[in-house]
Amino acid sequence: MPELPDVEGFREVLARHGEGHRVERVEVADAGVLRGVSAARLRRELKGRRLGTPTRHGKWLIAPTGGPTLLLHFGMTGRLVHCAAKDEPHPHDRVVVALRGDGQLRFRDQRKLQGIRLEDDAGVRRVLDSQGPDAAEVDRAGFEELMTGRRARVKSVLIDQCALAGLGNLLADEILWRARLHPARRADSLDRDELRRLHGRMRGVLRSAVPTGRVPPRRSWLTGHRDDPDPHCPRCGHPLRRGRVSGRGTVWCPHCQPEDG
Repeated sequence: MPELPDVEGFREVLARHGEGHRVERVEVADAGVLRGVSAARLRRELKGRRLGTPTRHGKWLIAPTGGPTLLLHFGMTGRLVHCAAKDEPHPHDRVVVALRGDGQLRFRDQRKLQGIRLEDDAGVRRVLDSQGPDAAEVDRAGFEELMTGRRARVKSVLIDQCALAGLGNLLADEILWRARLHPARRADSLDRDELRRLHGRMRGVLRSAVPTGRVPPRRSWLTGHRDDPDPHCPRCGHPLRRGRVSGRGTVWCPHCQPEDG
């Protein structure tokens, strides 16, 4: 699932290959990824537009065009890739934005759970106002405030985009493992030191992951072991445990992350 580091990587693709370029045409191979906009309108509105400087909030990629704004959400399996016009199409290339010259930006998505929107300024505000603060930007005081008084499990709060934007399943498990907090702890049970530690570990994980454009499966990380047939904690060597927390597949170390805190 694309999470904040992945979407930051897609932002860099768009900035490097799209910013300042005019749209020659838009090809919609599968309108199933369009949300609130028809293929005809997408083609009409984007043709001839010059792409501006892209930004990101949480898992949303925001691309100004000098007119309506292009909003991209990558759901579970989406990607943004830059290709040459001669490159063979991929079976999951749903929308292709051809730029003046030879370049193409391709929205590639297997499961089509989210997709592409075209919004005016008010529409952009509606989308982003429904999101919490960006996980890479929220300071410690803001983080403690959003956690305070929440009875939900701490993992649930971390992946709730309305509370905190950008984290998904892999990042939440990694951050909680580094903070030595059980994912099923109630958020309002965390003391101030635990909240500070959680915020610090979140910032550290994002600083390491964002430059790679993904959640890196390093062997020193929990992420690097969660899919092992017999996973063990890279910190203490104890067998890892798999289960479900708030309906999401979760991996943790029962030795490093005791349920009683």
